[in-house]
Amino acid sequence: MAESSRTRRQAVYNFALRGKRADDRRDMTSAYGEPPIDRRNTSSEKWEKYAGRDVLPFWVADMDLPMAPFVVESVRERLQHPILGYTRAPKATIEAFVDWLARHYGWQVKEEWLVWVTGVVPGFNLAARLLATQEPASRRELVLPAPVYPPFLKVPEKAGLTSSISELRLVDGRWEMDFDDLSRRISENTAAVLFCNPQNPTGRVYERDELAKLAALAVENDVIVISDEIHCPLILDPAKRHVPIASLDNAVAAHSISLFAPTKAYNFAGLGGAVAVIPNDALRERFDDATKGMASNVSPLAFAALGSAFADTSAWLGEQNAFLAENEAYLREAIDNIKGIRCTPVEGTFLAWLDVRELNLPNPAACFEAHGVGLSDGADFGAEGFLRFNFGCPRSLLERGIERLERAVQRLSDGFGAKLNTPT
Repeated sequence: MAESSRTRRQAVYNFALRGKRADDRRDMTSAYGEPPIDRRNTSSEKWEKYAGRDVLPFWVADMDLPMAPFVVESVRERLQHPILGYTRAPKATIEAFVDWLARHYGWQVKEEWLVWVTGVVPGFNLAARLLATQEPASRRELVLPAPVYPPFLKVPEKAGLTSSISELRLVDGRWEMDFDDLSRRISENTAAVLFCNPQNPTGRVYERDELAKLAALAVENDVIVISDEIHCPLILDPAKRHVPIASLDNAVAAHSISLFAPTKAYNFAGLGGAVAVIPNDALRERFDDATKGMASNVSPLAFAALGSAFADTSAWLGEQNAFLAENEAYLREAIDNIKGIRCTPVEGTFLAWLDVRELNLPNPAACFEAHGVGLSDGADFGAEGFLRFNFGCPRSLLERGIERLERAVQRLSDGFGAKLNTPT
């Protein structure tokens, strides 16, 4: 591996583990699912998609890495009680989250600002629906920076809103919001801006000044910012720091609905659970009302897992992020050597955004799938000619995926059809 990659990897590892005791550290080569955990026959959505086919799945944002043992233990402990009834947010979980925001981001929030929901996706759908009934009736447009992960693009139609897509720009190898375009789109007709940070699928972690520009546009036009921040614990670049947009100042906080969950970072997406932070009393009351009859209660097992993850002060997450950064560097170096595919650095998330337009494939996802690699189709994110690659997996599985990717490009360039499927 190139010297620059080794230097970056070491910086990530040092960053992740700074201040931790030596005996807290684990062997990075053995701690993350080696040999890979067999998820077949577990009704895994990720793996069942290709049941009976020799296709390795790197598509949905669901890691093939084990949950943190203390999260597992928290769920097991809750199961010691014989009743799993309807459950309010436990005091310990609330306090853990408030402390988590203060500890990691310096953001002091009040407990009464919180509304607990079953997930981030239900959360931003509920937010959009309540905005569809607000006054004035002329504010019925939702502005979305894109490409963005597929559930975002379905929100406007489901909520009875219109959509206005603002395309991200690739500037010097980095995906950025186009503020000239956003300033034209955000207007008296805009109900809200819906965006995610860290950005899925590009892996950007937006800088404070970028967020401040978006916040200023929202406040100036009296527009709500709905911010999906589910990937915020997954910062891979040691030079980056996540900034919750609502933490910038009181003005944007009053125009914000921020959604958080540790379910991606601690890998219990199937268990669910999330929290909306809404400082504006009137907006929060409307959001809370919108959840009634539209969303089920958060599971008591989810509350147990959420509380355990938010209370975590161990080295576990830092070590996992260091491992993911190693995987990202390994994947990107391989991509750099595959003609026809380009990839920008991933600052946060465990998702790489591959540009395969040079390959001139009619259906890139189907072509690679036919060669044994299951990737997310960029068309579903609003960007044809791109693919999303989930590298949140053991290294040995990633290596097999890269080998198939390389072989697929070689066979396609040699004129073999997409129907050829002889992976190993």
